[in-house]
Amino acid sequence: MGLEEVAERRASVFNTLSGRFLLLTVAFVMLAEVLIFVPSVARFREDYLKMRLEKAQIASLATEATKEMISDKLMQELLSNAGVFNVVLRRDEVRELVLSSEIPSPIAATYDLRNDGVWTLIRDALLQIADPENRVIRVIGIPVQQAGLLIEITLQTAPLRTELIEYGLRILLLSAVISAVTALMLFLAVRRLLVLPIRRVVAHMSSYADAPEDGRRIIAPTARVLELREAEDALHTMQTQLTGALKQKERLAQLGGAVAKISHDLRNMLTTAQLFADRMEGSADPVVARAAPKLEASIRRAVSLCETTLAFGRAEEPPPMLSRFALRALAEEVAEGEGLGSEGQVACLIDVVPGAVIRADREQMYRVLANLVRNARQAIEATGAPGTIEIGGGEDDADWWIRVGDTGPGLPAKAREHLFTAFQGGARKGGSGLGLAISAELVRGHGGRLDLVRSDSEGTEFLIRLPKSM
Repeated sequence: MGLEEVAERRASVFNTLSGRFLLLTVAFVMLAEVLIFVPSVARFREDYLKMRLEKAQIASLATEATKEMISDKLMQELLSNAGVFNVVLRRDEVRELVLSSEIPSPIAATYDLRNDGVWTLIRDALLQIADPENRVIRVIGIPVQQAGLLIEITLQTAPLRTELIEYGLRILLLSAVISAVTALMLFLAVRRLLVLPIRRVVAHMSSYADAPEDGRRIIAPTARVLELREAEDALHTMQTQLTGALKQKERLAQLGGAVAKISHDLRNMLTTAQLFADRMEGSADPVVARAAPKLEASIRRAVSLCETTLAFGRAEEPPPMLSRFALRALAEEVAEGEGLGSEGQVACLIDVVPGAVIRADREQMYRVLANLVRNARQAIEATGAPGTIEIGGGEDDADWWIRVGDTGPGLPAKAREHLFTAFQGGARKGGSGLGLAISAELVRGHGGRLDLVRSDSEGTEFLIRLPKSM
């Protein structure tokens, strides 16, 4: 295995969630240990100096107990055991040199442990570790057991620095062990609680992507961690909806094939009927002659409906062929085509100025208005009570608008939720909702909007807006 391959494997490990968490854990634990190490070293130095003060005080007590001058050999032994060069006691404002020996070099610094604060102790400890020179220092402290006002000693820094470094190394070694153990435990915990559940979710996503129509591959939420459970719930909902949509798409594709076959045969039948309607125009009966053009127009619309149904299945609605035409004449033709008049159980009122003209595709707008009027008529007839449908129109500076309202029972909540979605927004039992979906698409093809203005117990109202700047 080459060095490059080893480096790539290490990089891939540290790019994982568990690998990065391992590094962060080690870093933070080491940082915490450093924060503990600094005051610990400062406390160790303070304890070391205080211990030297206590030993020096004990050595000085030996000279006071004899009440006589001690030999140089005994004095050197006492000072050596205490680890100092001189001992000075101050009692009753009298400074007394109790033990003394030759100092190898001048005193480099004086440290008074009576008033030093935490930051001063930390600073002095770090400077002591960083200074490799063996210097002589003076240390001042308070004697134990109230044996005087203060005690002074002089000592070398080399033994102190050696002790500080050894203590620091022990602390760092202990920190490294604690960091390794803590990081390993957290690594295993994160792997168990986060990494493995995330991998499980990824595995479910990959499996589902291979066969999204297979409902057995939809994830079943089982995570105990709240955030992971929410992610699994969201994934479960998305997969369920997507699987349903794919199944519906497949059914729609099959339905499209069936409709194509039916439309082909129906178009041939309607073509034959259209030939007979052409012959009826020359009939001697005036009633038949007047009805023939209307019959021909109805057949032509039926053929057009077959073709546009196929276009909708292919998502290829033809672009509008724009022309100017009278809106009132179109509204009257729609009402007549639906068998509605100004009187009857279902009456149709047209509130359009006779001279109002709009620019749009007349056949497509006929289909839009016919769909809206037909839905309104069927809703009113389903109640068994009389009602009214009103077609209004006008214009403002930016748009032409057409309003279709009725006094029916209003749309059910489910129909309003998916109003312009094919096969989901049907307003009546058995309805497919294709009419409103096609109508909305036709209006959008004009650059306009088809909106539901209101729908309640007093009726329903739709508004069509067509921009003038097309």
